[in-house]
Amino acid sequence: MLLLLPPSEGKTAPTAGDPVDLEALCYPELAAHRRRMGATLARISAQKNALQVLGVGESLASAVRANTHIWDAPSAPAHTVYTGVLFDAAQAGTWSGDALTRADTRVRIFSALWGALRPSDAIPAYRMSMGTRLPRTGLPGPLWVHHLRPRLDADAGTGLVVDCRSNDYVSAWRPAPPATWVSVRVERDDEGKRTVVSHMAKHTRGLLAAHLAAAPEAPATADELCDMARDLPEEQVLTAELGPRPEKGPQELTMVVEG
Repeated sequence: MLLLLPPSEGKTAPTAGDPVDLEALCYPELAAHRRRMGATLARISAQKNALQVLGVGESLASAVRANTHIWDAPSAPAHTVYTGVLFDAAQAGTWSGDALTRADTRVRIFSALWGALRPSDAIPAYRMSMGTRLPRTGLPGPLWVHHLRPRLDADAGTGLVVDCRSNDYVSAWRPAPPATWVSVRVERDDEGKRTVVSHMAKHTRGLLAAHLAAAPEAPATADELCDMARDLPEEQVLTAELGPRPEKGPQELTMVVEG
């Protein structure tokens, strides 16, 4: 099984640690492209219009300035740097020992800057999303596709790919047969009426990620995945439903939570 996670906008900047070692990250052969992406980000972040280009407000000005020192900043494991809703619900910062070893094998965290990471890959905090349109180069997703496709195709093989990413991050790699691609959707049941709530969706995907990343046995099929989703405590997830398998694109796992 391969579990695909988005990064989080919320990050905890490491206060100690060596600078990022591109050769030590997952898929070290991507070091040259990562260096180009980092150099582009640092250059953009030093411009007067950096906030506008990166699509952030004045409250994040200090985070954007920090991008200019990306190669000198301390780094820490990605599962402790990303601290948004999904990672908080997954309690990713506590992964260690055998659980972290399993997560490194099963989990890939997508990043506009780094491409795809293992949870234990040491990175600095940064500010850049997959929706950022880079001057003269465009959106990061298409820039990563031909770099990531052969590596992730090989990792996925003929197995199950569980996708918890948003659409922007899907643009960097779309699983293809013979892998079984399942995307995770979350709906809230409010007295029989179902709606989608972004914060709750991230939280619920985080609960599932914790269950899948560290479980002694990972699911091998979409049906096994659905069964594992149903095994989450009832106060967290009411039920899980597996949609029909389409001719193209992912099969959909819908997790229903109480409104």
